[in-house]
Amino acid sequence: MATIDGLPPLGTVIAAHGLSARKALGQNFLLDLNLTAKIARQAGDLAGSDVLEVGPGPGGLTRGLLAEGARRVLVVEKDARCIPPLEEIRAAYPDRLEILRADALDLDPLAHLSPPVLIVSNLPYNVGTELLTRWLDTPDWPPFWTSLTLMFQREVAERIVAVPGNKAYGRLAVLAQWRSDPRIVMELPPEAFTPPPKVRSAVVHVTARAVPRYPADARTLFRVTKAAFGQRRKMLRASLKGLAPDIEDRLRTAGIAPTDRAERLSLEAFCALAREISRS
Repeated sequence: MATIDGLPPLGTVIAAHGLSARKALGQNFLLDLNLTAKIARQAGDLAGSDVLEVGPGPGGLTRGLLAEGARRVLVVEKDARCIPPLEEIRAAYPDRLEILRADALDLDPLAHLSPPVLIVSNLPYNVGTELLTRWLDTPDWPPFWTSLTLMFQREVAERIVAVPGNKAYGRLAVLAQWRSDPRIVMELPPEAFTPPPKVRSAVVHVTARAVPRYPADARTLFRVTKAAFGQRRKMLRASLKGLAPDIEDRLRTAGIAPTDRAERLSLEAFCALAREISRS
């Protein structure tokens, strides 16, 4: 697809602005507008929603989001080199694109968005997991976003949807599946990107649940999973001993064998343990 909006192809845009992906910023540019439009569609109906995009680069996904009917798109870009091509997109979509030059890790996007809010991003590899954890680890639930449609390294995507007993199962799976319904909706090979990364990529669609899957105090659950998976090779009675002096009794009360290990524990069991520890 040469164009979707009367703007030049992305290859032409990159050449005109002298852009090259920077490894230090976790950049890999996706130039095929067919693919960026397909990713935008994985978010569902965009009409009537504000969309937050982190790390738009030269704006391939941005153009897909706007062409697919997003009410308004807020892009957060750290790299000053990418601002001029984004400004060209803004000119083609008057009043529908806002550009913030900022580090997404330092930004509160709520001041710039009106609900309902969708987050759709080809996240920079070096901050993707950190941003996802922040969007899941919020004191208020439901969150400010309705869904997340995010591209990660395939390995990270597998960690988000993993089940107990799977080698990819860990804290990220527990946190994601407790409050949301995540699923892998799309895979991309390295050659889809410029420059090609050394790994495959995948798009994960995460829908926020109205209430968490099982009752638990968020802060306590996060502490429990951090301790349990921080020493995942140890038995739970050892990895969790810093949380309570009588941790073995609390594990048994929650229906968990003290000799079990974190990767075998279900989400429901983690929540039961969090409730038991919160009781004190």
